[in-house]
Amino acid sequence: GNAIVHRSFHALPPTMTTKTGEQVNAVYGFSSFLLKAIKEFKPAYVAVAFDLKGPTFRHVEYEDYKATRVKAPDELYAQFDRVKEIVTALNIPIYEISGFEADDVIGTVAELIHDKIDTIIVTGDMDAIQLVDESTFVYAMSRGVSESVLYDIKAVKARYDFNPLQMIDYKALRGDPSDNIPGVKGVGEKTAT
Repeated sequence: GNAIVHRSFHALPPTMTTKTGEQVNAVYGFSSFLLKAIKEFKPAYVAVAFDLKGPTFRHVEYEDYKATRVKAPDELYAQFDRVKEIVTALNIPIYEISGFEADDVIGTVAELIHDKIDTIIVTGDMDAIQLVDESTFVYAMSRGVSESVLYDIKAVKARYDFNPLQMIDYKALRGDPSDNIPGVKGVGEKTAT
């Protein structure tokens, strides 16, 4: 949920408001993308994971985790309650666990159901690519909220020139600037790939 809300907030104009002036661009984008995915894939099951406020186990392990991230505007955070209202109204369960990110919850659920059903992870966060395999796919926002790509193993290999599970090694070598995680000194994208 968080990745789609954030992407929607930045992709859609802040002038999208209700009659009372409440900004709803992230709510609109999230809802549109969720409904688009449901219509396209007709899933038997749907769940949404959100981050909770507070540190995660990563912050405990590495004090500078996400330390360079700029706090998002209050207008973004104000829309999360509305997004959750919509998810609840659609009778979709919400998963949130203190000390863990939504990505951790998504990966856990995908692993728990791995041999039972095919899984499509709907996200705006490309870190989920590492979970792609024969029965797990990533449906990612590619431009704004209107364009998206369904990643299977072949699509991951075409984009990154390595297999999904190798994303872990790639991030370890290159680092992850968005999360303030250093990589191996002198190793950039090309060398990591």
